[in-house]
Amino acid sequence: MEAFIDKIKNLSKRMSTLKDNITTEEATKTSIIMPFFQTLGYDVFNPEEFLPEFIADVGIKKGEKVDFAIMSEGKPLILIEAKSITEALQNHDSQLFRYFGTTSAKFAILTNGISYRFYTDLDEQNKMDSVPFFEFNLAELKESSLSELAKFRKGSFDLDKIFDTASDLKYSNKIKELFDEWWEHPSEEFTSFIVSQVYNGRKTKTVLDNFEVIVKKSFKQYINELVNEKINAALKSTSTPQEQEEPQTLEELPVITEPEIVTTEEEIEGYAIAKMLLKETIDDERVYYRDNKSYFNILLDNSIRKWVCRLYLNGSNKMVQFNDEERTTASLEKISDLENYKEKLIEVVDRFLIKNA
Repeated sequence: MEAFIDKIKNLSKRMSTLKDNITTEEATKTSIIMPFFQTLGYDVFNPEEFLPEFIADVGIKKGEKVDFAIMSEGKPLILIEAKSITEALQNHDSQLFRYFGTTSAKFAILTNGISYRFYTDLDEQNKMDSVPFFEFNLAELKESSLSELAKFRKGSFDLDKIFDTASDLKYSNKIKELFDEWWEHPSEEFTSFIVSQVYNGRKTKTVLDNFEVIVKKSFKQYINELVNEKINAALKSTSTPQEQEEPQTLEELPVITEPEIVTTEEEIEGYAIAKMLLKETIDDERVYYRDNKSYFNILLDNSIRKWVCRLYLNGSNKMVQFNDEERTTASLEKISDLENYKEKLIEVVDRFLIKNA
């Protein structure tokens, strides 16, 4: 992992040096984009692995070409649409959208050499989402983004695992964007919510306007204080008193790893109940489970793309979500309440059986 991060950092420096001299799409491809995927471990000079000008016929249009396709066993796994480093990526995803549904590719990437937008089909199978689930910026390297990018390395690529976390990543990024917006410009709704928690007087327009400045200032102070506390705590836990006198950079701080996924007895009980409810519909050997940090998947044929339902049991408000067209959810007071939704489980499984018939 350290070697990979070093290579990405070097490529980032190279891009910063070259970008002012790159003026065309072709120059962007050869100078930045191809070295980027080479860093991910792909042989960019082997067309059986990294195929340029991949033909993706769209409807009556024949000979439509995607800039690159990462291939696996003769089939496209990831489509890559490249733009010039001088171009913004807004409004350029329509080409990928057209190509995605006509191929067997599971992911698509739109890039101008600096920004890499990763898409898949979370909302509707075989139809590319309009919003990327992950965006990597080569000019602004972040530890969390590097960790996600590492999953796309050739030697680490696991389609099911990436797809399993894509949904969480998509909404996590949207929440962070919202926080970023509030950081600079607290919305009226956000300010009003904060005021309602701390101020007992009448919440007039003048009061809210005055509080907007206070909220913005308090928000920034809180984040800064929180970051400083974490840095100081890390310094104290990793340094001797003599060492603490020497300043350290953030790069020298220890990496805080995320907690391991723990499958609970309650989740296993939910899996057993689902198997029992479905035994008259399908062979129970085709029912699997897969756990992750946010929810517990119950799957058909051990495929994350065939998730039947998701159990959210880690918080105080337990619920189940079904993989129907509406993504129906229902509250669970106890895990045995899942037995009330036998028909819904069968409905979802029947939909997959009909598709595969």
